[in-house]
Amino acid sequence: MPQRPRPGPTLLGDTDPFTPDAARPVRVRARDLSADTHFEPHRHPWGQLAYCATGIVQAMASPDDPSLQAVTYIVPPSRAVWIPPGMRHAVTVREAAELRTLYIHAGAAPAGWTACRMIVVSPLLRELIQAMDAATRRAAEPARDRLLTDLVLDELAHADTQTLGVPLPRDKRLRALCEAVLRAPGERATLAEWAADTGASERTVARLFREELGTTYQQWRQQAVLAHALPMLARGMPIGQVAAATGYASDSAFSAMFKAAMGHPPTRWGLRADGQQR
Repeated sequence: MPQRPRPGPTLLGDTDPFTPDAARPVRVRARDLSADTHFEPHRHPWGQLAYCATGIVQAMASPDDPSLQAVTYIVPPSRAVWIPPGMRHAVTVREAAELRTLYIHAGAAPAGWTACRMIVVSPLLRELIQAMDAATRRAAEPARDRLLTDLVLDELAHADTQTLGVPLPRDKRLRALCEAVLRAPGERATLAEWAADTGASERTVARLFREELGTTYQQWRQQAVLAHALPMLARGMPIGQVAAATGYASDSAFSAMFKAAMGHPPTRWGLRADGQQR
C-alpha cells in the first residue's frame, strides 16, 4: 500500500490586514511558502483568487450546500482558482510557492461567480497581480489604484475557464480513499487494495463512487491523474517522467489517455521559455 506523507506545518492564515472594502475592493497579498505548508479550512466574506507565480498549490473547497460536492484543484502558475465569498476552503502547498492571493470584495466579484472555478491566467492578469502586490503597490496614487482594480476585475470576468477540479465525496470512508489517491497519484493499487484501508469492501466502495460521485473509480482516478499531470507538463517535465509519476508504464499509454480526455496530446500543454502557453 502507498506510503502516506507526514502532515506539514499548519498556518492560521491571518488575512485581517488585507481585508478588501468598498473603497479598495481588490487587495493582493504575496507570500513565499515552503512545501507542505497547510492552511486549515476557513472562510471569509470576500472572494479569493488563489494564484502562485511559481510552485504548486492544492486548493480544496467544501460548499455548505448539501447538493454541491467538495472539489480539490491542483494549481500550477499558469492557472488560478476562484473561491467565492463565504466558501469554506483549505490550501496546501505541494511545491514551494510564491503565493499571490487576491482578496476581492463580495460586491465586486464577477457576476454569476457563485461556485469555484479554475481560470487561465493571462499575461496581462499576471502583470496586474504583480503591479498590485502590496509590497510594490503605490497606494498614494488612488487614480492608478482604481485603474489597476478595474483592469483586474475585467480580466477575471473575461478569463477562460477549465474544468480540472477533482470532486470529493462526503462519505468518510470514500473521502479517506480519495485523499489517499490524491497524495499518491503514481500508486497503481487496485480498488480492493485502496478499500482495505477504509474498512469497507470493494463492492461498497464501488457503490459509493457511483452514488456520491456519479462515476467509477477508474474514471475518477483519471481526473485525479490529470490534475497532477498538468502542472508537471506546464513546467516542461518530459512526458516519460510525467507518465511514471502518475503510474503509467509507458509514454504511449499516458499520451493516449491524455489525448482521449483533453482532446489533444500532452505535448501541447507545456509552456514556452517565456512562460506563454504553446
